[in-house]
Amino acid sequence: MIGIYGGTFDPIHYGHLRPALDVYQALPFSEIRFIPCGEPPHREMPYANRQQRLAMLRLALANQPVFSLDEREMRRKGPSFMVDTLKELRAECGQRSLCLIIGFDAFLGLDHWHQWQAIPELAHVLVTHRPGWNKSEIESQSALGQLVELRQIAPEGLTQHPAGGIVFLPVTQLDISSTRIRELVAAGKDARYLLPDNVYELIKQEKFYGPPC
Repeated sequence: MIGIYGGTFDPIHYGHLRPALDVYQALPFSEIRFIPCGEPPHREMPYANRQQRLAMLRLALANQPVFSLDEREMRRKGPSFMVDTLKELRAECGQRSLCLIIGFDAFLGLDHWHQWQAIPELAHVLVTHRPGWNKSEIESQSALGQLVELRQIAPEGLTQHPAGGIVFLPVTQLDISSTRIRELVAAGKDARYLLPDNVYELIKQEKFYGPPC
């Protein structure tokens, strides 16, 4: 089973890495692929350019062999739609189980994604959430509520089919944001302990986010 973990990673930090490790340790994944978004379709462009974000990801993932970097969205021109990425992966992986890993907040906006209804046909959807989450937030949204009602399965069901299920999994959620890290760096303040040391050293050395001269 392959985990698919997308995001801008601008920069990558422990709020990305720790949940990914929790997911890997909870379920029988062969690998977790980090797929950085080249051109986000639903938000502003990243502050760091593509090569800078790739450099940070390579450093962050280097010491964890089950984490891998997939650069396909960085090479693709135009908006980075996850449905296109999943179509490519499905063609490459055949009937292997694919699992799109997204946070609870991102899942609440899934019905605004490009061709979102095709996503469960291409991969399972694994929704990570904090312990003690409130399912009523989903039930209040009719489209997502119906999707969950039809497709929610137990975690062990993820390996039984290549796609189609929805699983909710509690993970360690760290209140860390890329925005806050960029703000600290730009202000000349210390952002250590929020992200891997080697990534932080690269950010400072290359002045990806400031501070201004």
